[in-house]
Amino acid sequence: MEATPAVSGGNGAADEVSQAETAILRLKLAVWQQFQHVLDKTTPHVLRRWIGFSVLAFLYVIRVYFLQGFYVVSYALGIYILNLLIGFLSPQEDPALAADGPSLPTRASDEFRPFVRRLPEFKFWYSITKAFCLAFVMTFFSAFDIPVFWPILLFYWVVLFTLTMRKQISHMIKYRYVPFTFGKQGKKPSAEESTSLPVD
Repeated sequence: MEATPAVSGGNGAADEVSQAETAILRLKLAVWQQFQHVLDKTTPHVLRRWIGFSVLAFLYVIRVYFLQGFYVVSYALGIYILNLLIGFLSPQEDPALAADGPSLPTRASDEFRPFVRRLPEFKFWYSITKAFCLAFVMTFFSAFDIPVFWPILLFYWVVLFTLTMRKQISHMIKYRYVPFTFGKQGKKPSAEESTSLPVD
């Protein structure tokens, strides 16, 4: 009986597939590193970042207004923004859960401590910008245009926003903190401090 010849092309095909996957992974990594580099460069430009976001939000509102639809997408976007806003206004350590009481200064004589947010400003901007970009893309697909009576969604969102903000403001008053850091008066920053980039 003659021996069956071994298949020699199997390993070659597997190697080609492995090399293609490796090339794709390297390309993804290179694109992600470049994107992260650009993102890092925008960190100190707070005003420019928020101006860019405002333009994006304005374009989204104009598009939804002229399309007269995608109200469910806008409602979901509003709920997500509200959730981000609560994290942005909340301290990193909840004073209500602190074992030794509030960790924030409550008197003028207390040691100065900057307000540390649960959701830093840069992450807040990045998350809300991604949300608007996603919502804007969704307006190009009719599958997301679910017919609904939009005044009900608007009324429900306003009620939810009012109740949430009322609870947040009550929490701020109870534990006597303000979600903004204005800096300690009477101390000039050194040259090293003034040139360092802010860290969120």
